[in-house]
Amino acid sequence: MLGTHVRDRDGYLAGSDTDRLADLNGAIRDDSVDGIWFLRGGYGCMRLLAGVDYDALRRRPKPLIGYSDITALHAAVGRIAGIVTFHGPVARAPLPDDSCRSLRAAVTTRAQPAGMADEARIVRGGRAVGVLAGGNLALLAALAGTPFAPDLRGAILVLEDVNEPVYRVDRMLQQLLLAGMLGELRGIAFGQLTGGPADEMGAARSLDVVLAELAESLHVPCIAGLPVGHMDNQWTLPLGAVATLDVDARSLDVHMDIAIG
Repeated sequence: MLGTHVRDRDGYLAGSDTDRLADLNGAIRDDSVDGIWFLRGGYGCMRLLAGVDYDALRRRPKPLIGYSDITALHAAVGRIAGIVTFHGPVARAPLPDDSCRSLRAAVTTRAQPAGMADEARIVRGGRAVGVLAGGNLALLAALAGTPFAPDLRGAILVLEDVNEPVYRVDRMLQQLLLAGMLGELRGIAFGQLTGGPADEMGAARSLDVVLAELAESLHVPCIAGLPVGHMDNQWTLPLGAVATLDVDARSLDVHMDIAIG
């Protein structure tokens, strides 16, 4: 079932705030709807946060699935309604096999949706157990200081972004740090930083250097290059679920046997 206004356009928005919010709240309140799978990210989700029916989600939790701009909704729902949401692919096109398997595992069969990531990079070794939280870094930075920012105490912070140079990633991480959001992190699980501009002047510092500085200052393990973010084959991660990050083993294991909402 598609939302009534799903094909609307209003400049860079997919329709008016009123209509998009009506579609979202309608799906949240409709008991015949078992889950909400977003068609794309882009921009505009933050404009809806104050009007979301969080009480209805508390009464009848249902999966919310998406990534990128949908991070705003993940954060707000986790903070206000206290339920698990799913950082995973949007419903724009058929999914590759691995992405489909992970989505089904996280949302329907409650099997392991993550696991080993052989191509991931060890930034700061170690092992941590915590609650998965986060998503798109630009959205998390934009939410800092608002009542919709996620509570990252005791969290394994999942991050991804697209079309951002490393200096902007550095600045956004510093914003979260200076806002007091990172002081009680358990670990950092960085996915993909895709589509960044070329460093024509040779002045860029690498992403891993920036992440290593942050991880060292927080004394937490950190991995980069997980299959999370703007890529075809991505994991679906239940934000709000408990997971174990083992950087040296290059693994992120979600404890699907623990109640997650």
